[in-house]
Amino acid sequence: MAAIPDRAYNAACGHLASRLGISLSAARRKVDVRASQEGLRASAEKQQLAERMLAEVQAAGVDHGALFTAQLGAVGNDENFMTED
Repeated sequence: MAAIPDRAYNAACGHLASRLGISLSAARRKVDVRASQEGLRASAEKQQLAERMLAEVQAAGVDHGALFTAQLGAVGNDENFMTED
């Protein structure tokens, strides 16, 4: 059975998820993949990695959540488009 993730680790992944505009599980997956690439296994190391990834995203200055929301908006003739069943 999988262990329950650390609360601080979940919080760090949650901040990363909200900044990127993705789900918590997707953010945790991103952190886990990068942690495995760097050879990190401890929960504290993964938490620091998530915080480092958040700092990188913030340093880039791009709000991915706002960008994603803008991409979901309809443009021109698509505003009244509806698909039928």
